[in-house]
Amino acid sequence: MQIDHLFIRARAGAPEAALLQSFGLVEGSGNSHSGQGTENRRFFFHDAFLELLWIADDDEVRSARTSPTLLAERLADGSPACPFGVCWRPAGDDATAPFPCWNYTPSYLPPGMQIGIGADVPASEPMWFFLPKGVAPSAYPEARRQPLDHAAGVKTITSVTLTLPPQALSAPAKASGSGTQLTLLEGDAYLMEIYFDHGARGQTHDCRPALPLVLHH
Repeated sequence: MQIDHLFIRARAGAPEAALLQSFGLVEGSGNSHSGQGTENRRFFFHDAFLELLWIADDDEVRSARTSPTLLAERLADGSPACPFGVCWRPAGDDATAPFPCWNYTPSYLPPGMQIGIGADVPASEPMWFFLPKGVAPSAYPEARRQPLDHAAGVKTITSVTLTLPPQALSAPAKASGSGTQLTLLEGDAYLMEIYFDHGARGQTHDCRPALPLVLHH
């Protein structure tokens, strides 16, 4: 499987996007997730995208349909829960998630589409999920095409390192950190490190403390 996209908790309206723009990233289109109670701002690369996600409607994010995702806990301001999500897509013809999932069908998805949400995952871990029909942004149809050229010169997310508090990992976490682009480390604070183009330039852009995010390129 391959990383389809990543999300990080942001404040309402994601003013933190200015940090990514200052790095030299061009913002793409955002979404309002009707029925789920969340909104986002997004930055697209050839192979995946980065999403700044926040709660827009507290009732919707705590509804019977959405509450099992733990998005309310992950995205609440000041929450001690893990502020990250990792969405996977198939790397080949097999569209089956390699970890136990439950099917989530939010109202904003087109008919017939569903998201596989990693089962039995605590809020102290990222939200692990799987899009059976996910494709790279470079392969989006014309109607969905997004800006992929950035002043920073980055093209692809080649690897990601997530630092999490010490804990016994769930089955989806173990599968996500085994033989993939993702490395899981233990540490005192949540941190996402994204490596663009194998970190070829040897440069780093640290978005802390506004975002628990470090960009390597």
